[in-house]
Amino acid sequence: MQTIPLFERYRELQSYVSWTDDDARRVEAIAPLLDPHLPSLIDDFYTQIERHGDALKVITGGPAQIERLKGRLLQWVRELLAGRYDESYVNQRWRVGLRHVEIGLNQVYTNAALCRLRTGLDRTLEENWVGSFAELRETVRSLDKLLDLDLAIIEEAYQAESQSRLQRAERLATLGQVAGGVAHELRNPLNVIRTSVYYLLHARTPTPEKMVEHLARIERQVELADGVITTLSNFARVPVPALGPTAVEPCVRLALEAYPPGPGIAVEVELPTLDSLALADPGQLRIVFGNLIRNACDAMEATGQLTIRGRQVGGTIAVAISDTGVGIPSADLQRIMEPLYSTKPRGLGLGLAIVRAILERSGADLHVESEPGRGSTFTVKLLASPSPRGEG
Repeated sequence: MQTIPLFERYRELQSYVSWTDDDARRVEAIAPLLDPHLPSLIDDFYTQIERHGDALKVITGGPAQIERLKGRLLQWVRELLAGRYDESYVNQRWRVGLRHVEIGLNQVYTNAALCRLRTGLDRTLEENWVGSFAELRETVRSLDKLLDLDLAIIEEAYQAESQSRLQRAERLATLGQVAGGVAHELRNPLNVIRTSVYYLLHARTPTPEKMVEHLARIERQVELADGVITTLSNFARVPVPALGPTAVEPCVRLALEAYPPGPGIAVEVELPTLDSLALADPGQLRIVFGNLIRNACDAMEATGQLTIRGRQVGGTIAVAISDTGVGIPSADLQRIMEPLYSTKPRGLGLGLAIVRAILERSGADLHVESEPGRGSTFTVKLLASPSPRGEG
């Protein structure tokens, strides 16, 4: 929860507010003076809580719980004035912050309540002081520093636990999105498989051609389902790229073979001979181009123009993949590379997230330009390999 151990953090904060052993001695010395007045201060503390609905609503046990809380607060203040600020003391303060999160108390009320308690302690000290004004002023400063340190630890615990709960909630929400996406993507092929299996089991005299047709359908749907699982697995653990001098054109050609555009899509490829190779992992680069080509074809549905152009500018090799499809609304451009975000009616929304993850690990970049109704261009910017030309 902390980047450094808790007690070490507390010591660091003590140094920051110039806390000294003299401060501790001053606070310890006023404990007998303040102790007789603590119950009335604590009664006032809870009287104010009872006047504010948002603070009171976390107290669900009625008067009995309030009495228990008063006892705990009395113990807390006595520990505050004891002059011993060791690791056990700091851990107890940390647990106060955690407890606030557990009961649902907004930290604003903790800050305000501690301010009221501070005012009461300072006023009581002034009313019962018998020493010099200079000594009183120094003692009040010491007490205020101590209260500020307590509040800092409580707030940090509160924030850490709140952040932890938020992250858990976000993980559960993400898990729900993933589960929903996987269920949607797998349901269609499973339904097709089910109908084909039903036919094969119940058809009285299926022809050999029909049997082959349905078996082929089953095989295709299994491949689709396997593709969904592979996509999810690839995103969960994109391997560290094995970077080396890589020829770009063969990666593009192989990606086109793996994801061939439909018959209504014209393809134009312009990849002139480059002076140097890209610094990339060939296998992962094919995944990048494959996802971008598939997205471009999906955006055009049945007809359109797919253009792939490459150029080298200085130490950068840029490959632009353009389509004449539906384009991407400007509101979606900032989010299309987020995991699980998709503008398609089908799909997990992981393709571009995988592309970005691969390129980031390779020191490369992806730039997007799009206009609704006119198409999109995704430009992959790769580093040119400093190595001599060789096999990719």
